[in-house]
Amino acid sequence: MLKNRIISSVIVDTDKVVQTEGFEFKHYIHSDAMFAIESFLNWSVDELVIINVSREDTNFEKFIQIIKDTSEKARLPITVGGWINSISRGEEIIRLGAEKLIINTSFLENPEIPRNLSKRFGKQCIVASIDYKTKSGESKVFFDRGRRESNYSLEEWAENCINNGAGELYVTNIDFDGKRGGYDLEAISKLKKTVRVPIVLFGGAMSWEHFAEGLDIGASAVAAANIFHYKELASIKLRKYLLERNYNVRELK
Repeated sequence: MLKNRIISSVIVDTDKVVQTEGFEFKHYIHSDAMFAIESFLNWSVDELVIINVSREDTNFEKFIQIIKDTSEKARLPITVGGWINSISRGEEIIRLGAEKLIINTSFLENPEIPRNLSKRFGKQCIVASIDYKTKSGESKVFFDRGRRESNYSLEEWAENCINNGAGELYVTNIDFDGKRGGYDLEAISKLKKTVRVPIVLFGGAMSWEHFAEGLDIGASAVAAANIFHYKELASIKLRKYLLERNYNVRELK
């Protein structure tokens, strides 16, 4: 049986680590993204996610340099997202050492991008990032870094992404982002019943119990950003907490 994963997500604005709340910029955590990334590489996480949330497609080469530097030092899987708006960009990121690509808006505007990358590298390499809000009990998917609302429900859009090459879903309730109240368990429980690909939860976890709750509803992986920045050795302490309660996570080395 596959182990559940603990994932550290590093949210960057080109080359600086940022903290967001409801997908709105809050403040910079680190002026040098590699400072934070190198810390996580030495901690007990199973996977490192690096997402470029810059509002403009500028200085992409700076972001690419971060990926190159990270892959040279990392001994764990790296997943990379943000501004993968061409097949060549996806190919370049994989060539530099990323194991997976996180793709969001291209599933809407250029679905041939994830489809082609999936055919070339395999569905396991393509992660659909799905951002949504719940309004009047119904989920609505958003694009373009949470700025553009669609008419798609969470379940509808997840199925669309899977049909266009996604082998995993990285799911975030925008209203839970940065709020420290835990994951959106209700919506994800519903989604879990409709899809058969792994689901990664992100947005809102700030206690050990929040991660356990995410695994309890069937998530394959639980991801967070802030708790790993602000609590020393958080991933090690989290792993110990989960192991003591018999969750199916990797043993501490």
